[in-house]
Amino acid sequence: MKFRWSLAPAESLPAGRLAASLGISPLLAQCLLNRGLTDPELITSYLEPRLKNLADPFLIPNLGAAVDRLCLARDRGEALVIFGDYDVDGVTSTVFLLESLRKLGWQVDYYLPHRLEEGYGLSRDAVENCLRKFPVSLLLAVDCGSTSAPVVDWLQTQGVETIILDHHQIGEPAPAAVALVNPLCAGPGAAFTELCSVGLAFKLVHALIKRGREIGWPVALAFDLRQQLDLVALGTVADLVPLTGENRILVTMGLARLGCSNRPGLLALSQVAQIKPPVGVYEVGFQLAPRLNAAGRLENAAAALEVLMADSIATALPIAQGLDARNQERQQIEKAIVEEVTAAVKAKFDPARDFVIVEGQMEWHVGVVGIVAARVLQQFYRPTLILGGDGDLWRGSGRSIAGFHLAAALRQCEDLLLRHGGHAMAAGLTVPAANLSTLRDRLNELARAALDPSALLPRLRLDAEVTLGELTLGRLEELDRIQPTGQGNPALQFLVRNVTQARPPQRLGTAKQHVKLWITDGQITHEGVWWRAGNESVLPVGQFDLGFSPQINEFKGRRTVQLKVLDWRPAEAPLP
Repeated sequence: MKFRWSLAPAESLPAGRLAASLGISPLLAQCLLNRGLTDPELITSYLEPRLKNLADPFLIPNLGAAVDRLCLARDRGEALVIFGDYDVDGVTSTVFLLESLRKLGWQVDYYLPHRLEEGYGLSRDAVENCLRKFPVSLLLAVDCGSTSAPVVDWLQTQGVETIILDHHQIGEPAPAAVALVNPLCAGPGAAFTELCSVGLAFKLVHALIKRGREIGWPVALAFDLRQQLDLVALGTVADLVPLTGENRILVTMGLARLGCSNRPGLLALSQVAQIKPPVGVYEVGFQLAPRLNAAGRLENAAAALEVLMADSIATALPIAQGLDARNQERQQIEKAIVEEVTAAVKAKFDPARDFVIVEGQMEWHVGVVGIVAARVLQQFYRPTLILGGDGDLWRGSGRSIAGFHLAAALRQCEDLLLRHGGHAMAAGLTVPAANLSTLRDRLNELARAALDPSALLPRLRLDAEVTLGELTLGRLEELDRIQPTGQGNPALQFLVRNVTQARPPQRLGTAKQHVKLWITDGQITHEGVWWRAGNESVLPVGQFDLGFSPQINEFKGRRTVQLKVLDWRPAEAPLP
């Protein structure tokens, strides 16, 4: 068994009441209760996301100060520069702000740092290079800057004021910016913390439009923010932030926009990735985002920005093809490093001792170590940091598991680090090579204190026990109202008991790594697919219980119920 099974307690009475009041099935009601949704009014908003339900952007800490300073720059004809980041959230935020501010009357340019030459975020080297190119007196840092107090102080000495628009952990001391627009400024439990930087960019431009309409800017009266929701969905899904609260609204509307977008760059990227509408979370997260990320991971993110801002398919297609080639190169580099890391970890791994994996090698490409960390975490289910060398310094990225706040843990290792930043599930760091072993030991101490050993086996969260007969096309269409799913709004997963295989399984794929199954309870049979199932020894035998996600399979115009297999166990095994 790959997982620790956990079946949500059945809440028949509350689910029945919700179902009756909202006109939905008890099964959907149970799934909503599992996601903490109990209020019928909130559930209605959840099931029917609308832009009109977005909160006033001025409720975000310090956003009003940012609007005031930006409006002053517009009135003065003062130029500013957007200092972005090289991941998809940073690039989409930069494009969103660049397009919006220019249309609304600002003089604005942009600068994206070079990952290998200038490092992560609002670094001193990158800022100096930015100001040499654009000698402005106002800098808008996007998706970075919350831990950059010394650089912001230095900018002040150069006569440059800074606005920071970011969602990452805030350093101590916080940077003395004109406006630090970060939901975390409001402290634990604050609103808007689900937003990533492109979501904050949307809120900032929304606020500027509101201000502009109040004071009579003609361009503000005519501006339609919905046209750029494709960028918001792209950055939000790619950044793996929770698809809850305002993100649910923005991503739902943004995915609809993506499906009919006439943005040449997205059309070109969809062409090289062979994506056809409708565009969902999978297409964004696994097909569009990796190609856009490939530019910043291996070199500079300028190509990702250029493709999104291209004004024609003729311009965009060669850039998209180049990004596709870089993505293939990135995959090869990543695969080689994953194999090295896996071999190194297996040679010394002790499950009882090693709660955190920290590995580094001089030759590992720092542009892909974050993806490598995610792959290694999938194999060992431990918080994982992977670093590449740069002389005596090592730069890397980490990914974490539920229950271990990686950015907070790194803050407790500040004496060992030169730089760090991030959030609960992902973080970046720079560390002297001599401190690597001590860092590994301390992070393991912190993890052993924070995590119960049972937390080191991934949990298979099951929403409800169902029968195969309940899984009709009509029911699955209703359950699809829970989309889009992702971080914070997990995909539906169910348990069916005492089933067997109706016929021998069939291997799929060039390497025969996938398996098609036919699952039956003796009366109803549904097709199942188990992606990357492994060898014959892991396939279900005899009578078994099945953990799965339901989905509708469309093939040659025919729609059928399909079970995405997650795990199985002998039918007599009790649930914990």
